[in-house]
This record gives sequence, structure tokens and C-alpha cells, in this order.
Amino acid sequence: QRQLVESGGGLVQAGGSLRLSCTASGFTLEHYTVGWFRQAPGKEREAVSCHSENDGNTYYADSVKGRFTISRDNGKNTVFLHMKSLKPEDTAVYYCATAEFFTPVPGLYDNWGQGTQVTVSS
Repeated sequence: QRQLVESGGGLVQAGGSLRLSCTASGFTLEHYTVGWFRQAPGKEREAVSCHSENDGNTYYADSVKGRFTISRDNGKNTVFLHMKSLKPEDTAVYYCATAEFFTPVPGLYDNWGQGTQVTVSS
């Protein structure tokens, strides 16, 4: 069974840091584009970052460039989202997902985790 599990969310003060993890089971994450998305209450799900191991393409939303970094540990079948200089507007449920090819479009991802809550207090 193909499964993604996110972890690492929590409550942090503005300016703080968090590292989210997305661990796969039942398949090899290295073969897929992995995306991180977030959804705040009343807002649409948006792409935060995505990365393709096959061609090295990486995407960051303008709102997180310079603050968030996506990385992989293929030995652990895990993708990370390193978040620093967090802002209250980063508060959302964060999801990881996989796609067959590189894209930041949420609708083109077909395997999703359950999400992890990130709350940034001012």
C-alpha cells in the first residue's frame, strides 16, 4: 500500500523554524516528483515547493523563497521541508504529495499524505 506520512508540524513563534518530514512506504519516493502544499482556512490549497529527483528541477512559491528549502534523504525514503523565518501567514495544514512529473499544480498530484498543522504565532 502506497502511503505518505507527514510529521514535524507544531506551534512556533514568528521568526522560528520547523522541519517537516514526508516519509513514504510501499513505494520509492526517489522515482517521483514530491511536492509540499499548504491550505489555510478558507483558502485554496497552494504549492509551496516541489522537487524532481530525475531532472533536479525545484520550485518554490514566491512567498517562501529564501526561507524554505526542500531536501531528500533517499536512504530514509523521506523528503523534508526546512522552514525558517516563519511568519503568521505561513499558518496552514501542510501536505506532501507525489506526481509522475514535475509540476506545482496540486490537481496533478495523485498520492497525498494526511497533512500536518503548522501554526505561527505573532
